[in-house]
Amino acid sequence: MIEKYYRRIIDNIPTAVIVADRNLKSVFTNSSFKTLFLGNSRRVTLGRAFGCSKLKMQCGDCGQCDCAKNCALVSAFEDAYYSQRETSRRVILNIDGEEMREVAFSITVKPLGGGLCMGIIDDALELEIARELQTAKNIQQRLLPAGKWAGGKRYSYMYIPCRDIGGDLPQVYSVGNSAFGVIADVSGKGISAGMLTAFVKAAYDKSLYSPAEAISALSHKFSELNLDERNYITVAAARIDGDSITYSMAGHNVPILLKSGGGITRIMLNSPPVSNWFANPAYFEDTIPYKKGDILVLLTDGVTESKNRLGEMFGVDGAIKTLSLSRTADEFIKNLEDSLKSFCGELNDDVTAIAFDL
Repeated sequence: MIEKYYRRIIDNIPTAVIVADRNLKSVFTNSSFKTLFLGNSRRVTLGRAFGCSKLKMQCGDCGQCDCAKNCALVSAFEDAYYSQRETSRRVILNIDGEEMREVAFSITVKPLGGGLCMGIIDDALELEIARELQTAKNIQQRLLPAGKWAGGKRYSYMYIPCRDIGGDLPQVYSVGNSAFGVIADVSGKGISAGMLTAFVKAAYDKSLYSPAEAISALSHKFSELNLDERNYITVAAARIDGDSITYSMAGHNVPILLKSGGGITRIMLNSPPVSNWFANPAYFEDTIPYKKGDILVLLTDGVTESKNRLGEMFGVDGAIKTLSLSRTADEFIKNLEDSLKSFCGELNDDVTAIAFDL
């Protein structure tokens, strides 16, 4: 009765706990441990309890293969068992899940007697945050365009977040025979930016034929959030019809680029970003013709404002040069990614671009 009472207490504490025997088999894990590591953790080896990906890739069982010689997790339990003294280690593991991820945590292992040792994860909160971030990253990846065709137009895109969670959102879809391309760039980075991109995905009305009306509707829904002035969204939206492009922009200081036989056309409209800065913002649209074989490009400022080690920006000129050397939308996206990585080395902002073959 007392044993069940103590077990119930340990099972409900927020700290992750695992108890293993001398053979590195788990005999007990509490609820916090199961939440963090998401596996079936009873009567399995330590590696399987923690979800170590090496077991799947190259190992037969935890503690029985070469990688165990350098494993901080295994050594912590073995040292505690043989020395009968408390042992602490910093552990780095590759964990299986929806996507393999590297996690780092501290573990303190205490001998309990009877051939058992108890491991306590000291920074379980950080681990849980890391797991939630990975889940958010996976969700955000599902918000990205799925196909390569919309409204009879072939397209290609690039989306490179500078953190796990990005603040850019590319959208491509079709209504009837028309293709639509939308790029949104929200303020901030990380989790707050990711939440705003999810809002844009849900709030942008894809049933509206007019890009300006769609941005106006998004602005109205954004105002209902009642966020402070630090939060805003810039948007560039274009509708591609049979022989023309209708576009609208909201605070998006990067022009839309159109490649034609005569060179590169930079398309710009001055309208405020989606924000609470103005009481009744107005959004406009314009229509321009295109010819078969042209390429339409939508960019975020992460492309043009990417800097090299000297502090020089890639700029609109860099995007124009890349477009002038590209024959198709797909070739432009590949060339742009190569050019940015060559120019910048490490990207310091979210980088997003959509290109359409017209």
